[in-house]
Amino acid sequence: MATAVNNDIVVEAVGLTKVFSDFWLRQKAVAVDGISFEIRRDEIFGLLGPNGSGKSTTIKMILGLLHRSKGNLTVFGKDPTDVAVKRRIGYLPEESYMYRFLTPVETLDFYGKLFGLPRAIRRSRIDELLEMVGMTHAANRPVGEFSKGMARRLGIAQALINDPDLLILDEPTSGLDPLGSRQVKDLLLDLGRRGKTILLSSHQLDDVQDVCDRMVILYGGKIRSEGTVDELLEDSGRTVITTPRLDAATITTIERIIRETAHVEVERVAAPRQRLEDLFLQIVERARNDRASTSGAGAGGPTAAFLRGEENEGGGLIAELEAMPQAAKASAAAAAPAAPVVPVADAAVLTELVTGKPSAPVGKVEPAVSPSKQTKAPEPPKDVDRSVIDDLLGGGGNP
Repeated sequence: MATAVNNDIVVEAVGLTKVFSDFWLRQKAVAVDGISFEIRRDEIFGLLGPNGSGKSTTIKMILGLLHRSKGNLTVFGKDPTDVAVKRRIGYLPEESYMYRFLTPVETLDFYGKLFGLPRAIRRSRIDELLEMVGMTHAANRPVGEFSKGMARRLGIAQALINDPDLLILDEPTSGLDPLGSRQVKDLLLDLGRRGKTILLSSHQLDDVQDVCDRMVILYGGKIRSEGTVDELLEDSGRTVITTPRLDAATITTIERIIRETAHVEVERVAAPRQRLEDLFLQIVERARNDRASTSGAGAGGPTAAFLRGEENEGGGLIAELEAMPQAAKASAAAAAPAAPVVPVADAAVLTELVTGKPSAPVGKVEPAVSPSKQTKAPEPPKDVDRSVIDDLLGGGGNP
């Protein structure tokens, strides 16, 4: 039973601590101070806190980029430094570091090669990811020409190229406009519904509130609060009643009934206002419907097929053939039916027929040897000079 529980835990931290020291190993700063949490399979988990609260340091320890000072930390039941663990993780850092002179296609192809993805799968995923993040129109432009928001979109595509089991995003909406932020949050919700485990670090409260199932709130390297979004946000001391618009007389009657029945006063009656984000998205959507042109990132497309578990079967077959060992390829070639033998003209016979000069016997093919490398024919044996032999043996010679 314990094994089943462990299999449902992707990341587990117990008393996790990170202390940064100076050259003489004197304690300089405690970035993470004895925090404990777990990230379960198929959930979106949030790390919420202001700048300097320890969010990025915690992520770097999960990635194995920083060694913990104290405590225990496992990822997929193994140490974070295990290479097998890293193959199952997709990571978007707080700043998107890309090679300026590469295009998005070349950038994603490079990262795909790092994960050992076959060429056919890389090509298929690159097309799907660029469409998903709205970068198809800029697929062949150098990354150095991109705005911060466009580079951020490419960074999200890079984090998904290996179809990770654990997706770690550090401030994913940093540098994105409201439209891009909304698309990223919709993407995370879609991936969460499809069984991806996501760790989201942010100081943007709306990001965490809109997409996370559970969260911890960090401050000063310590966990100050944790739980589900509903548990943390519920205000048990208040009640909100929402109705269609009412006239003033009806509102007065309702207030009187509440006062006489519950013996409490109505604190506030107001017409709800639309969120600024929703208004902005509506305006942009209308502009797009009017086909207004823009040189920035386009509208994002649907979630990539391979992230939905719908990898192209033809591409997978090609990838299997490309990855087939040479021995298997040779045996496959041997099993294939032999091609018909095509008769080849004998050059020697043709030469004899044309010139009338005899050539080498038919059926014997002499190897072509350059004149400088031709082997000399053995010379006939000469008569032995007996006098030289007698002189050498001391048996006399000519007087």
